[in-house]
Amino acid sequence: MTDAEELRRRTRELLAAHPPASTAPLDFLRARFDAGLAWVHYPEGLGGLGAPRALQAVVDAELEAAGAPDNDPRRIGIGLGMAAPTILKYGTDEQKQRFLRPLWTGEEVWCQLFSEPGAGSDLAALGTRAVREGDDWVVNGQKVWTSSAHIARWAILIARTDPDVPKHAGITYFVCDMTDPGVEVRPLRQITGEAEFNEVFLTDVRIPDARRLGAVGDGWRVAQTTLMNERVSIGGMALPREGGMIGPVATTWRERPELRTHELHQRLLKLWVEAEVSRLTAERLRQQLVAGQPGYEGSGMKLAFARLNQEISGLEVELRGEEGLLYDDWTMRRPELVDFTGRDAGYRYLRSKGNSIEGGTSEVLLNIVAERVLGLPAEPRTDKDVAWKDLAR
Repeated sequence: MTDAEELRRRTRELLAAHPPASTAPLDFLRARFDAGLAWVHYPEGLGGLGAPRALQAVVDAELEAAGAPDNDPRRIGIGLGMAAPTILKYGTDEQKQRFLRPLWTGEEVWCQLFSEPGAGSDLAALGTRAVREGDDWVVNGQKVWTSSAHIARWAILIARTDPDVPKHAGITYFVCDMTDPGVEVRPLRQITGEAEFNEVFLTDVRIPDARRLGAVGDGWRVAQTTLMNERVSIGGMALPREGGMIGPVATTWRERPELRTHELHQRLLKLWVEAEVSRLTAERLRQQLVAGQPGYEGSGMKLAFARLNQEISGLEVELRGEEGLLYDDWTMRRPELVDFTGRDAGYRYLRSKGNSIEGGTSEVLLNIVAERVLGLPAEPRTDKDVAWKDLAR
């Protein structure tokens, strides 16, 4: 299945059998998945047709022109960008059949139980324990900075299953049911006033071994697939020219000439060019994905995304002057998605501060780029061969 015309034909058949104007959105999305037009590069029977990834644009253009509903990808970004590629690579046939369809249609939201209070930048130091009891694993611990946990049905979870080996070797990867007894989600209020993040407490949570992804003790390798895809999904998103954060400030510049100064003009020009370079680089990165799994270049894109968002939002606040100091609403809310362009300049400025933390801190990503992209010497690590239980805490 490599022919664009064949994909157009199949898409038109889908539209004829399920007219968007008279078909419930969820029914349409299910039919699209079953027709192999959800993500065409996935295997047949799993929402795809085994076609080149680049041909997804052919399907998307036909569906957009027909006014077909989408699956609200911003709301289910963790499932689409992190859980799905990991399940596809490491999941059993039963796991793929169970999870991928409702994940893609948005019927089941996913979250990520990775970071912990004592294991953020040094994720491999995590201490959440999973102990085998028959066909189950009993999990105890705490996770933090968990986006969408308050609306999630499932979570991708890494836990320590062997404390007697070095920290990277004793981790196992699971799928956790967020509705199970012992899973407690508490909101974390942010500088924006909202609580899109959460902390999650796991107390004697029983996870069947059938929901393990990969081999016991191989969780760190499985997690690398998740993390690399996460950075691509954050930093490599598809945008039109002046999409993202640069759009609102460019619009303000054009519509409010009384706010302009020479110094702000020079800064805006510089950031506009950098945003366009970043957008085109992200497009090249997505094209590279056609050839296989994402590499560590995604870390560089995520770095650029965080820095640009923070610099652009800072410029926007300065450009607006006193208006930039205003904020629309401090009400405590638990939103289902992050809407950078749908809120005011104050929100963008405050929320972008988290961009250099979420999805891997900028400091850690700089190390990854230095070591794994540029080939520079690695930092000295004295704990590589020390059993996790013997590490200083």
